[in-house]
Parts: sequence; structure tokens; C-alpha cells
Amino acid sequence: MILTFKIKHNRDFSNELLKAKQIAEFIVKNKENWNKPPTSKDVKHFGLKSIISNQIIRKYFRNKKIKSVKSVKLTIPKQGIKLDKENKEIYIPSLDFRFNYHYPKEFEKINQIEINNEFVYVSVSVKEKGTIKTNNFIGIDLNTTGHIAVMSNPETGKVWKLGKKAKHIHQKYKDIRRKLQKKKQYKKLKKIKNKEKRIINDLNHKISKKIVDIAIENNSGIKLENLKGIRKNKKHRQEFNYYLNSWSFYQLQKYIEYKSNLNGVPITYVEPKNTSKECSRCGSIGIRETKTFKCPKCGHVDHADVNASFNIALRLPLMENIGQLHVDRDTCNGSTDTPKEATLRTTETLEPPML
Repeated sequence: MILTFKIKHNRDFSNELLKAKQIAEFIVKNKENWNKPPTSKDVKHFGLKSIISNQIIRKYFRNKKIKSVKSVKLTIPKQGIKLDKENKEIYIPSLDFRFNYHYPKEFEKINQIEINNEFVYVSVSVKEKGTIKTNNFIGIDLNTTGHIAVMSNPETGKVWKLGKKAKHIHQKYKDIRRKLQKKKQYKKLKKIKNKEKRIINDLNHKISKKIVDIAIENNSGIKLENLKGIRKNKKHRQEFNYYLNSWSFYQLQKYIEYKSNLNGVPITYVEPKNTSKECSRCGSIGIRETKTFKCPKCGHVDHADVNASFNIALRLPLMENIGQLHVDRDTCNGSTDTPKEATLRTTETLEPPML
């Protein structure tokens, strides 16, 4: 698996970045005139080290779709990087640049490094753990209101709730942005947007880590809804659409996915249709009112997100159940995989350490 770590640097690379952009613009402007790929000799007059110039040439000459250049990072391939694992130091001779790293995982090798005016992006190969062998899966319901992640384990009946503070964070920064827009303070507005983005990014990291840790502790895999295309659904309320767009479902799913793969936790996606309307006990369509679910057939009453998370845990993966909405159940006797009584469920509300 390839992971990228971001490290803030305190060095001025503005001169090198300017040269890199000039080379990229030169390549884009003249690539139709070359019969064969250019080399670092063709851009030697810009004064950038050839090992970096070659990376820019490779990117902008090969991609015929690029018509303009906005920003360019300094890209250093693995042969231009020296690693001192004992002292946890990385050295880039072409830029005479040294920096320390403190990665939580041991990595096999560094693939490449990219540098912009603020950060160093180090791409490394990390060995994945062997996949956990299990038939049990924890279902995760992602939400825009309340707890943004609700987990349930059908085997034990235990429930976990994560990330209740996300909505409050969004509302707080939404109010701040509205005030700044009225005052036309656009520079501050941009800073506030970036700050909110960093906070939510950090929260998603902590929530995804907690989810994977719980799966490992329970020797379970993870099931998520396939939310591809959810933003295109025009039936959502305006408030829902705001929180949907201001908090990234996709980002959290990707964090869960890569951390699961890294730790050998099986992960799969299921059909999302009716997960919040179906009864997790008998499979019938029930009544959902805000955060309450009631089944008129078997009488089951539950928190709507908890009910949805059990449905997600019980459904077959998408590749295995095309056209089938849930695992076959005995609709008269209820599910044999879920707890028979709601009192057997244990709910744990967990909030990752906030910033």
C-alpha cells in the first residue's frame, strides 16, 4: 500500500517553484513542435536541477489534455532521495534539503517526494497486514445530523456512536462565514474555510481510526453503504444538502478504507436503498420520523440510525446481491442474526479527542 505523509517545512522554495512552473509552461506551449520527448537539456536554461526537470517534462509532455499550468510542485523521484532510518532523516541532495520525519508506521521504501511552498509530501510503500478471516461484519451508518457514524455488531448487539460534534462545528463556521461575507472580508473568509476544512479532516481521521480499532477488537469486517451519486439526489432537504456538501462522506469512507486495508480488516459496500426504512428485525418497511424508527408489522422500535446500521451489517455485498435488497430472512420469526430483544443492545457513545 502507498501512503502519503504531509510535513510542514519552513524553507523558501519560491525560486525553485517559479523555475518549475516556467518549465511546465514551456513544455505545454511547445510540445506540439517536438517529434520526440524533450530532455532536461532542452530546459537547462531555466536553471533547475535535471532530476526535478525530468519529472516535470514527463508529466506535462505525456498528458496531451493539459492546456495551461496553474501550479507546479517540485517532484523528486526515489533515486534522488537519501534516507537515514536510524536518525529518521530524509535528505534531498538536488535541493540540499534535510528534514526529519516521525511516521507512525514502518515503511519499506520512499517512492517520491513532492514539495510546494508550504508542505513536503512523502509517498511511501507500507506493507499491509494479512486480512482478518471472519464471517462477522460491523455495519456503519453515516449521517449528516446527529452522530456522523453509527456502528452496530449483529453478533453481540453492541452499538457505537461517533462524531456528534461535526454538525456543531459546521454550524459555527457557517455563521462566521455569513458575517464575514456581509462585511466583505474575503481574506478572513478564506482562512476560516481552510480552518474548518482542517478541523473536519482531523476529525475524520480520528473517527476512521476508532472505527477500524473497534473492528479489530471485535475480529470483524466493515460494511458501508455505497454512497456514490448521493449528491445528485434532488429529493434531499436544503439543510441535508448543506451538511452533505460541507462534510465529506467520501473523505471519511476513503480514510476508513485505507486504514482497514492497512490493518487487514475486510471492507465491503452494500446497496443503500431503504437501509433507514427497513426493519432490521423482520425486513418489512417501517416508519421513520426524524431519528425514530417503528415497524408496524413486528412492533420493533429503535433509533433510526442504529436500525440502519444493523441493516447495513446484515446485507450482502453489492457484487453478491445484485437486485437483492437484504439478506434473506424469516419475516415471521425475525432475523436470526440480530438480538431478539432491544434490551440486549449496548450503546456506547464515543467522541474522539477534539482539537
